[in-house]
Parts: sequence; C-alpha cells; structure tokens
Amino acid sequence: MIGRLLVVGLLLIVAGAGSARSDDRSQFVDLWEGNAPGESTRSYGTPLPQRPDENPPATRITAITAPRIERFDPDPETKNGASVVILPGGGYRYCVVDKEGSEIAKWFNKLGVTAFVLRYRTIRESDKDRKEAWRRPVQDTQRAVRWVRSNSEKFGLDPNRIGVIGFSAGGNAAAITVGSQASHYPESDEIDQASCVPDFAMLIYPWNLTQNETLELIPEIEIDSQTAPTVLIHAHDDHSTSLGSIAFYAQLKRNDVPAELHIYETGGHGYGMRPVAGSVVATWPDRVEDWLRNRGLLTQSP
Repeated sequence: MIGRLLVVGLLLIVAGAGSARSDDRSQFVDLWEGNAPGESTRSYGTPLPQRPDENPPATRITAITAPRIERFDPDPETKNGASVVILPGGGYRYCVVDKEGSEIAKWFNKLGVTAFVLRYRTIRESDKDRKEAWRRPVQDTQRAVRWVRSNSEKFGLDPNRIGVIGFSAGGNAAAITVGSQASHYPESDEIDQASCVPDFAMLIYPWNLTQNETLELIPEIEIDSQTAPTVLIHAHDDHSTSLGSIAFYAQLKRNDVPAELHIYETGGHGYGMRPVAGSVVATWPDRVEDWLRNRGLLTQSP
C-alpha cells in the first residue's frame, strides 16, 4: 500500500510540474547571436535595488549590453495573429521590465495579441554624448521588429500586423522607430533583410520628443505619409510634457496619417497600467483597445 501511495504521489508531482510548465508561456531570445552592434561585452544587466516607497515594487534592470526579448503567448484559442514589441521606460538608464513590460504583455495576451518585451541596451557610464542615448535602444527596437517579422510564420503571426508600444524613454525609441524608414545599424544577416518598420504604434507618455520645450520634433523623428498609424496617451500634469505628444500628433495630422491623441488632466508619469490616486489615467488601456479594435487589429488573421 505504501509503495502504491508513493508511486501515485510521484505521478501527481510530475503532472503538477508539467502543468506549471505549460502555463508558463514566456521565453527569452537573444536579438543577436554575437555581440550587438558596437558592443564588446554581453551582459543581460543587473537589477537595481527596489524602491522602498513603491507598492507594488517595480523591477529595473541596468547595464544591459546584450539585448533580448521575452515572448508572451496568448491562449491558442484567442490568438489572433497580431503582435507587439513592448519598450519599457527608464530614461535609457534602465528598463522597467514588469510595470512597463510583462504587465503590459499579459494585458495584450488577453486581447489575443502575442507580446514581446524588449530589454534594450542601456546607457553606459562611459557614454559621453547623451544626445545619442536613443541610438542603441532604437537599433534594438528595429532588430526586434525584424526578428518578429522574420519568425512570423514560425509563431503563427501576421507579418503585416506587427506593432510597437513604448513607455517614457521607450516611447522615445518607439517614436523614432515608427518615424524612420532607414535602418540605424549595419544590416548583417537574413533577419536584417526584413522590414524594420512597424505597422502600428502606441506611444504612452513618450519622453523627449521635442526640442527645448518647443513644438518642434527632435530631428531623429521623421514623419511622412508612410508613417504607421499611431495612438498617443499622455497626462496634462506629466513633467515629461504632453507637448511632445501634441507635436507628434500634429505632424501625423499634417501628413494625413491615421492617429488618435488622448490627454488626461492628471496622472503624472511612469504609471504603466497601475492606478494613480485621484486620476482616471489608468483607463488608458480602454482607449487603446478601442483603437486597436476599430483598426481591425484584434480580429483573427485570414
């Protein structure tokens, strides 16, 4: 009897372990087989100490020199073929990989969208020209879009429904990516033969889109009639001024690019999808879902 009970117990443990693995639909993939462009080291980064006044805490990864993406797959029954590359914020000094990463990915999964959280390269202490801080994250973003497009058949994705969503500094990288037709790094392999231009974009409290608090966009953003449809979310009281989102939207309007702009009166900055006391800014996912649905991006691929 004891022997039989032990066997049954072991079977239950094995079954439980298998169930846990089947429920875990995330997976990390390196963007480059070797070093990323211009890098001499390969580091996935180091977590910064959690902030004691933050509840729940957020995870911030710094000193990243080996960029990678984490894939989050929706339930196969609801998967619709659309996908999105998620760019966390962090001032290019670190990536907030949960509040502006995995939490966003799981929300997209509920909509049937496959999500890829990008842990892009961060500023190095040796970087002297901080004006060029965008370049390596944008290179990683373009590579990530190309990687998803190159592997779309493998993952059952529509190569013409690949979007980007960026938060804060990630919104800066997403804005440059969507507003640029040219590659920002030397193309080196078969993956780089795919287009690096996303099919749609979502900029959530994007940082540093304009020059010197004016309505003139930074020169790295080049919007024309071929720029992908974009939705922008900002708060009026954001220290990273909403004028950047207004300027970006205005340029989209001038070029007859389909777009939406939503500015909440309060909410501040860096909230991800988490609620903010005294504000309704956490309802922004409803605005984005409506926009995605109206554009047919949440329907099943033919």
